Amino acid sequence: MDIDAWVWWLIGAVGLGIPLVLTAMPEFGMFAVGAVAGAVTAALGFGVVPQVLVFVVVSVALIAVVRPIAARHRGPQHTSGVDALKGRQAVVLERVDASGGGRIKLAGEIWSARALDSDQTFEPGRQVDVVDIDGATAVVM
Repeated sequence: MDIDAWVWWLIGAVGLGIPLVLTAMPEFGMFAVGAVAGAVTAALGFGVVPQVLVFVVVSVALIAVVRPIAARHRGPQHTSGVDALKGRQAVVLERVDASGGGRIKLAGEIWSARALDSDQTFEPGRQVDVVDIDGATAVVM
């Protein structure tokens, strides 16, 4: 059984589409479109060299043009973990000073806290800003 070249290109396009779905890397989709362009070239009766050239040109053009445009339109990057807690406000539960013996309520959880400046103290009920996370201790001001 002899399979036409355009079928092989479509099989390659599907093969490149699978990692696109699994990894969400748009570059695989651009290569898949290049493979479809190679399939069209093969279906039109061109030889192997033009097919490969069309695949390369289309794939590289998509990566060179579409990828920077997509990167500019990507939404803001979301922080997670302790980085997401920096800059948030918290409520003092137990007196906070530079020694680190105080407690705050931050994002619904109780954290140990210490003041950023050695001469600052914060009494219970006061709102403070989290400027850093040092291990399991929030540094506040």
